Amino acid sequence: MGLFSKDIENMNDLYIHTLRDIYYAEKKIVKALPKMIEKATNSNLRQGFETHLEETRTHVSRLEKVFELEGVEAKGVTCPAIDGIIDEANEIAGEVDDKNVLDAALIAAAQAVEHYEMTRYGTLISWAEELGRSQSAAILRDTLEEEKATDDKLSDLAESRVNQAAA
Repeated sequence: MGLFSKDIENMNDLYIHTLRDIYYAEKKIVKALPKMIEKATNSNLRQGFETHLEETRTHVSRLEKVFELEGVEAKGVTCPAIDGIIDEANEIAGEVDDKNVLDAALIAAAQAVEHYEMTRYGTLISWAEELGRSQSAAILRDTLEEEKATDDKLSDLAESRVNQAAA
């Protein structure tokens, strides 16, 4: 069956699989953010990463609530996309000596993560609504709004300070 698990036979299976994908991703992000905080030199960027780490822990808890509502075990499935995004970010960060350029690279990496999360949450909300799971959709929507807000804050920081300093 290729990209997807052989256990996916219907929309509910796909929905649960994708919940497990984003659950894995959020838990990986919780592990990756402290390294990004450590590498960030811009104080606003560091603070933003610290705030988002706390939000991401909340995202994990919300997903666990959704799993509970769906009556399935909260567990992740390997997400090659987030693994690749995080690996690329680590690789780029390891190659940058200029601290201002490093901050710009960290923002770009963080936005790649945010964009992946936004696509997953948007899809999950749509599927939850289609499956008649409005309570789960509402929980997922809260997280999507936080992911969008984080992306906006990263754009503002990059465009108002970090990119100019890097240039």
